[in-house]
Amino acid sequence: MVIDKKIIIAIDGHSSSGKSTLAKDLAKVLSYKYIDSGAMYRAVTLYCIRHGLVINGEILEDKLRESLKDIHIEFRLNPETNHSDTFLNGENIENEIREIEVSNLVSPVSRIAFVREAMVIQQRELGRDKGIVMDGRDIGTVVYPDAELKIFMTASHGVRSRRRFDELASKGSAVSEEDISKNVLQRDFIDSNREHSPLKQAEDAVLLDNSSMNREEQLEWALNLIRKRFS
Repeated sequence: MVIDKKIIIAIDGHSSSGKSTLAKDLAKVLSYKYIDSGAMYRAVTLYCIRHGLVINGEILEDKLRESLKDIHIEFRLNPETNHSDTFLNGENIENEIREIEVSNLVSPVSRIAFVREAMVIQQRELGRDKGIVMDGRDIGTVVYPDAELKIFMTASHGVRSRRRFDELASKGSAVSEEDISKNVLQRDFIDSNREHSPLKQAEDAVLLDNSSMNREEQLEWALNLIRKRFS
């Protein structure tokens, strides 16, 4: 599928609502670059865990601020999956940042103002030449408020919990459905109530509730939206 001009597609929404799946599929069909903004916050969270910047669930913000200069995040194309993997200081951390330990801490790290400011600068630079699909929590409201297309995704809590559990179980993670359900609820609350860049639907975003959709159906929904607007 070809669009006459390069655009920015911003996909926001709740955790485990399928944002990354849709963003990756759209990027592939459109031959666009896919950028997982959430992976950037997960990378920072992993750095905090590895370097002892988390004590009893609390982030040592002063030390994290000092360490930001040592946190280098990039995305490299994986030829086997044809998707971008996340690298932290030269190390592929794509699988490790999806584990429950990181998931339980990523929202507290993400709500720190100076962390968000640093990540937004990098995210805007990545999309300077447009032709990107970026997903996250504040892409259409903060990072790219002028994005040509904004989609806000959601699904029922039960559906999102099941998706997250299946994803982790398929990778061999020993997690319980109860723990995943609590994690999804916790992240929803923190993401929606944080002081800086809270999760919310942009006024000009199109809502997609994919509770009863499969991967192919949500992709077709998005492609139809693009055809109507840009073809």
